[in-house]
Amino acid sequence: QVQLVESGGGFIQAGESLTLRCVFSGGAFSDYGMGWFRQAPGKKREFVASISRSGAGTLYTDSVKGRFTISRDSAKNIWVLQMNSLKPEDTAVYYCAARDGGGYYWTEMRNYDYWGQGTRVTVSS
Repeated sequence: QVQLVESGGGFIQAGESLTLRCVFSGGAFSDYGMGWFRQAPGKKREFVASISRSGAGTLYTDSVKGRFTISRDSAKNIWVLQMNSLKPEDTAVYYCAARDGGGYYWTEMRNYDYWGQGTRVTVSS
């Protein structure tokens, strides 16, 4: 059974950085692409970034381009979301999701097979 566990959330000031991690277990890491989503209070869950199972392909929503970087570490079976220059509007619960298959252009929740429990990020102005 595939399981995803996020960590790294916290309370920080605008302009600072955070690194989110998603630990994968219960399957073959190399078979899965991955996405990060977030859900702000009172809003729908939205796509943030995705990465292909090879790591060669990445995709970002416009609001985080140039500030966030998604990556994968095959040796540790983790995916990482490096978030720099954080803004109050980045405040949300961040979720990682895994997709069994190729590609990285999957931006809809229904494209993903497994989800983590979420980690909260609060950015204060």
